[in-house]
Amino acid sequence: MNPRLSALHPYPFEKLRALLADVTPAEQSPIAWSVGEPKHAAPSFVEKVLNANLRSFENYPATAGTLELREAISAWCYRRFKLKETDAFSAEANVLPVTGTREALFSVVQALFDSESDADEVWMPNPFYQIYEGATLLAGGKTRYLDCTKENDYQPDYRSINDEQWQQCQMLFICTPGNPSGTTLSIETLKWLIKKSIQHNFIIFSDECYSELYRDEANPPAGLLQAASDLGHNDFKNCLVFHSLSKRSNLPGLRSGFTAGDSERIATFLRYRTYHGCAMPIPHQKVSIAAWQDETHVINNRKRYNEKYRAVTAELKGVLPLSVPDASFYLWPDLETDDLQVTKDWLSKANIRVLPGQYLSRTVDGVNPGYGHVRVALVAPLDDCITAAKRLKNIL
Repeated sequence: MNPRLSALHPYPFEKLRALLADVTPAEQSPIAWSVGEPKHAAPSFVEKVLNANLRSFENYPATAGTLELREAISAWCYRRFKLKETDAFSAEANVLPVTGTREALFSVVQALFDSESDADEVWMPNPFYQIYEGATLLAGGKTRYLDCTKENDYQPDYRSINDEQWQQCQMLFICTPGNPSGTTLSIETLKWLIKKSIQHNFIIFSDECYSELYRDEANPPAGLLQAASDLGHNDFKNCLVFHSLSKRSNLPGLRSGFTAGDSERIATFLRYRTYHGCAMPIPHQKVSIAAWQDETHVINNRKRYNEKYRAVTAELKGVLPLSVPDASFYLWPDLETDDLQVTKDWLSKANIRVLPGQYLSRTVDGVNPGYGHVRVALVAPLDDCITAAKRLKNIL
């Protein structure tokens, strides 16, 4: 057995099952606010596109994906992140389809981590998506957790880190919009991080899976590609972004996303993936093309989440310390008390299942920045979300 496997922590939902194993839920219909799995219907065109391309399952797909898919993704990046014609960004060199960003975020570290480098740390926000940590540990890297607190708007305070510390960073995971907070990094901060990556030669992995679930149609969150282009960093060196159709298009089961950016790193990652055996089936690629080319279903998706935010926060105003995040479908209230006990109480008294904040973070210097928070995923139908809010109002 790979001895590094023993370093992996149990996954948050494994911990949640153990925590709630002896809790008897209230005698009410269950409402799941714990898992960030979209429940909205998939776009109407999915079935038609799949049916039209079923015979393509008879063919082996290429690891790099079809040029048609890469061009659809590239065109979306140009539209969404305002890339310029002068940018050295092309479908052939800068885009790589992946079978879901979870798979890509994990395997990119295995492919690109240099175990012989003096800079042996992989940095990540804390709380974080646990794939970042697992990928680092299995690659033989050292983790550094950057606390995300209310005082820092739940994003790391990068400017408080000195140059000696930056020298130890080989890879930096950023998550914008954040999971679980939903807060975003400004384009100014993204530019600042790019400059730091050039100065200290580390790779930035920008997890932007929630970028299309924003509140204000006139102000979509900035992305790392956009910051690089705006900065004149036209070769996107040290920059890799990760996007998915799971949240944007309600297609978590399609396992379709992409990574894009630094052409040299993309080429290396592609070489790794030809051995990894993770090519996307051609019918899935056809659906992905249709999804990246259509914004109507994404706009409607945002409207449905925004309606849930308005309804839930209106119902719980003055009851829970809620703030609507810039993007994502989460709420991240700071209850300033034991989040494990809160999670058990909400299940036993209202049959509402949420995720304790401390399961999403690590304790550093005696402090767990997730303590006292719970992650609420507003993925249930609107009526269920309103029902859950009313139940919480009653018990609180």
